[in-house]
Amino acid sequence: MTDAALKDESQRPAEPAGLEDVPGWFWDHDRHSFDWFMGRQEKAGVTGDLLEMGAYLGRSAIVVGEHLQPGETFTVCDLFDSDAPDDENAAEMDISYRKSLTRSAFETNYLSFHDELPEIIQAPTSVLAGGRIAAGAFRFIHIDASHLYEHVVGDLQVARVALQEQGVVVLDDYRSQHTPGVAAATWGAVFNHGLKPIMLTECKFYGTWGDPEPFQRDLLDRVDLAAGCYLSTETLNGQQVLRMTGTSEGIGAFRPSRHHRRLAAEVARHEAEQAAEESRRAQEEAARNLAARRARAAELRRPANVAKRAARDLLPPVVTSVIRRARRG
Repeated sequence: MTDAALKDESQRPAEPAGLEDVPGWFWDHDRHSFDWFMGRQEKAGVTGDLLEMGAYLGRSAIVVGEHLQPGETFTVCDLFDSDAPDDENAAEMDISYRKSLTRSAFETNYLSFHDELPEIIQAPTSVLAGGRIAAGAFRFIHIDASHLYEHVVGDLQVARVALQEQGVVVLDDYRSQHTPGVAAATWGAVFNHGLKPIMLTECKFYGTWGDPEPFQRDLLDRVDLAAGCYLSTETLNGQQVLRMTGTSEGIGAFRPSRHHRRLAAEVARHEAEQAAEESRRAQEEAARNLAARRARAAELRRPANVAKRAARDLLPPVVTSVIRRARRG
């Protein structure tokens, strides 16, 4: 293999065996919630496009793509390894994920679970404004792009126009200490622009510009909700909002990737090779120890050594001591 080929091989993104192998911050409660909201729409016969604004390496996009129905489009908008549109956004990317975020890695991860890529727009999410995507065409939008206030405000404006009346928008990092811009934009939309909260998890805000009550009623009735998901109710300025806490009990594992069987076989083969190597080393060590013991035994059986042991065992200790001193001169 040439040096160039070796370099290409070393730079190729690793293929994931399961969703947990895809880097990112997407926990079980939110994966279950994504499945719950989109699954509820599908059971009700709701159709519409799907959108993710900010995808990182694809962990949540893979789950969204699982709900793509015939005739629908899934669009992912992310800068990936392109330059940021302004210095503040560039600094944010440098701090968080500039070294790891590439479109190639996203595509490798996504195609490990799906046959086709989503429609990818490699650009700032601001390009989605002004009619780039169809108004009222989307049933589910996940916003997880820039954490800067002005950018999140713009993303929410895009989502408001793009969503169907009962469409669902999800915002990541709405309460993290390092993302005050997301919190300000989210609650500003709630109190000033008609966004209605449905549910909060530890990391994500789920809302709609439609009526949240049907969603909340089904959640409180525990329709298709996992056993470990616990809900409590809060009231914010006259609006009900649910909070989800609890454990991962009842949340099934996401299906394995197309590489799972091959990668599992490679792991098993590697473990077998390691076990064989450890067994070989143990056998060699045992053989060396046996050879050493036999050598010591043979040395002890030499006539001179036998005579010394006999003298030591039969003569009185005083005599043995005198003989030893005499030999030392």
